[in-house]
This record gives sequence, structure tokens and C-alpha cells, in this order.
Amino acid sequence: MSDLTASVTKDRRGSIVVEGNEALKYNFHYTSPVFDVDHSRLADIYERWGRVLIVIDTIVHPIYHEQVEKYFAHYNIPITWKIINGGEINKTMDTMLSIVDAMDSFGIVRTEPTLVIGGGLVTDVSGYACASYRRTSNFIRVPTTLIGLIDASVSIKVGINHRKLKNRLGAYHAPLHTFLDFSFLKTLPIGQVRNGFAELVKIASVGDKAVWELLVKHGKQLVETGFGFREGGEGVRAPGQEICHKGIETMLQLESPNLHELGLDRVIAFGHTWSPTLELTPRVPLRHGHAITIDMAYSITLAHSRGLINDAQRDEWFKLVSSVGLSMDHELFTEDLLSVATEAIKKTRDGKQRFAVPDGEFGKCVFLNDVPLDELRSVLRVHKNFVKSRFGSGDGLEAYVDAGDLGAEPEAYAKGNAEKVNGANGHADVKAPASSLKRKGINGEAPKMANGHADVKAPASSLKRKGINGEAPKMAAVKAGGVPVDSTGIVTNGVTGTTPVY
Repeated sequence: MSDLTASVTKDRRGSIVVEGNEALKYNFHYTSPVFDVDHSRLADIYERWGRVLIVIDTIVHPIYHEQVEKYFAHYNIPITWKIINGGEINKTMDTMLSIVDAMDSFGIVRTEPTLVIGGGLVTDVSGYACASYRRTSNFIRVPTTLIGLIDASVSIKVGINHRKLKNRLGAYHAPLHTFLDFSFLKTLPIGQVRNGFAELVKIASVGDKAVWELLVKHGKQLVETGFGFREGGEGVRAPGQEICHKGIETMLQLESPNLHELGLDRVIAFGHTWSPTLELTPRVPLRHGHAITIDMAYSITLAHSRGLINDAQRDEWFKLVSSVGLSMDHELFTEDLLSVATEAIKKTRDGKQRFAVPDGEFGKCVFLNDVPLDELRSVLRVHKNFVKSRFGSGDGLEAYVDAGDLGAEPEAYAKGNAEKVNGANGHADVKAPASSLKRKGINGEAPKMANGHADVKAPASSLKRKGINGEAPKMAAVKAGGVPVDSTGIVTNGVTGTTPVY
């Protein structure tokens, strides 16, 4: 919640000047299991309302609805469920408005918080609905994926996709409370744990040396046992908890002074320079964690080439990400993509590169702004040779999105005729067939951009990749950041044939 203090004055020309400051307060609670009847903190919030509206997705609901119902029944709080389909093709205005309709039917009072349970997509869309309903209404988050717990929970950004652009509509809207319960990792597939592990590598590499050292020591076992919550993982549960808590708190310390992202030198942008374009370039997209790890791996090679880290540090970094099955390179991570993605990201960084890399040791960060394209290309060649000589292709395990990530079968999705499926966030009850994870025909050729809105019956054309025409980096750059690109691949001001804006 927030409170605004303001003053109203007139300047010497008689213009009215309003100056204000908004006090922002929201809370994080380590509560595990959050829906254990012995833990009343969440129920205490809803006691005054005597009811709760819960937004949840179609995978988490079957796994946890009995536990949630038992919890609120114990405190005599009736539940109204709003169950939505998950997956990227459902991150749409239609889904958001269906939540608004549920809030309206429920008759939610402006200060009454909606309870949102699920991964980052569910909390993003629901948060945007709450930001929009009566111009602002409250919500409480219970993230259920590792990315949701570690990364998305720290941000106050909420939003949806619009046509071909990811996260184009949204707001900065903080929840009243976020409940952090890592026991949800017990039902999260290893592929999704690995996906979230990449975010911990990110923050540890450039923000927290202690977390880095713990990841090096326990990384593989943490991924394989769901951070100690699966059978046989009891021995790493304590270090896993320490890693997660420290990682979240480091992220909060770094980002809380910059919640609206007005400061552009962002430590947590490590791994997020070339990955937005790379993630969307294959005909079946990469999982976010794998895309950012390829970006980080290249950044580590860049830092090494400039003498910012030594051989032993470079080797330690690659050994960790290899041991947990994260990707280090990709055949479509080419000099062409590197060029397009670099120009695209500069538009979101006020014309500067702001490449975040480790500085002398893990846990420290420096920003590079003086790397010419020739050097980037040369380092990419060095990177690919290094990865190939040590690790082969550099491909990770389960690196591509599945039906739970997309909300559609990946192969059908890639061909442009996907039908929506009930699925989101990839918890253990739903598994995509192995064939849906295979890549077919990835030849560096580009998916075309599509137009139109998503609806509840057809796949979201905002994310289709239908054609194969060799334009992948350019198209992916537009989709990832909404950056206009002309026919040469140069980022422009959006008018065909105009001079690039720097």
C-alpha cells in the first residue's frame, strides 16, 4: 500500500506546481508451508473480510486446492475460485479482463486483497487486473515456481502481452504481501527448478559472493532435489534455504531503490542484454533461464577477455552451470543476432551498452560501455570455441519451453496452429510429451511476426512464429523489447527509412 504527501504552490509566472512523494510499504513473509493450519498469518489478513477471492492456474489448482480449502475452512473463511489457463499465449487482455469480471462478480471492496497463487505469469496478469480495477486494488502473492519466488516476487511490475509485444501493457503495482513458501518446489519439475536456478546464478555472479560459494558447493544436488524438498534432499535443504533467502534479500536491496527502473545501471541486468532476442529466436522458444545463462556465459567470456576475471574463475563459473544442465551456447547465437540484440537493448538503456559483468571476483559488478562491435564478434568466436572444446554443443537439458510454459503444444505452436491446453508453470501433475520438446528444423531461419489479438479459443497470434525467412534476430528483438527495426536490421525511430535514434 502507499500514501502520498504533496504540496501545491505557484511559481513566479503563476503556474500551479504540485510536488509529492509517495510512501510505499509492502511485506515479504517466509512461511512454509503457507497453507498449514498452524500458520495463521495469511488467514489473519482475511479474517476481517470473512471471505477470499483466489486467482489460480489450471495446474496448481488440482495439486493444491484441497490443502488451500482445508486451510481457509479451518479459519471459517469461504473461498471463491477464479481458475485461469496459464502459459504465455494466455498472458493477454482477455485473461486479464476475465479476472476483472471475477472481481466484479465477487463484489470486491477496493481495499480488499485478491489472493493470487501461481507462477510469474499468473501474478503478472492478476496484478495488472488489480492495478486496473477501480484504478487500484490490493492483492497478495503466493508464488509457486522458483522463478516466481526468487525473481518475479521482488519486482512490483505487472502486465500482459499485446499483439506481438511482450509485456507491452502493464503497471508498477506492489502487492500488500508476498508469502514465500519454498515447499512448493517439491512438486515443481526439475526442468523448472533448473530454469529458476539460473536467476540465482545471475544474482550470485554479480551481487553476492556468499551465495555464489554455496551454489558452487551444492548446485547440482539443489536442482535434483528441488532445493531439498524432494525425497533424499534433506541434507541440502538448509543451504538451499540460505541461498534463496540471501538471493531474495540481495535482489531487494539492489532493486528497491529503483522500483520504477529509472536507474539504468542495473546489476540484475546481468544475463539480460542479448537474451531477450535470443530467447524468442528459435521456432520453439528457449526457456528464460537457459536464454539468460547463454547471455551470462558470453558475458563471462567477455569479462575474461578483458582481464576482469582469471582462468580459474571463468572455469569455476562454467563448471557450475554445466553441472546443473543449463545452456552455455546456442547455434542461433550468431554475430548477426549479437549485432541486432546489442542495438535493440541500447534503446532501453538510453543509448549506452551498460553490459553488467563480474568485476575481479564473483559478487562484484562493473558496467561496460566501450565495447566495439568488432570486439563483441571476436569474443563470440572465442566463446564458441571455448564451449565447444570443453562442453561440446553447450546445449542444456530441457532448454525449450513446454506445454506448461506456453499453454499450447510446442510443435503445434511453432507451426502456427496450436490449440490452447490447460497448463501453466509446469508443476508435477502435467508433463508434456517428450516429442514436444524436440527441436525440428532449427536452421537459423526466422519466424515471421504475426498480427492480431488472442482470444479464448485461438492461440495468441502475438507469439506465433509461423514463417521461415531468415529474419529471426530482427523479429525477436522487436517482440522482446518492442524496438522498431528497419529492413536492414538497424533499430530506428519507427518510421521506415529514417536514421537510427541514438
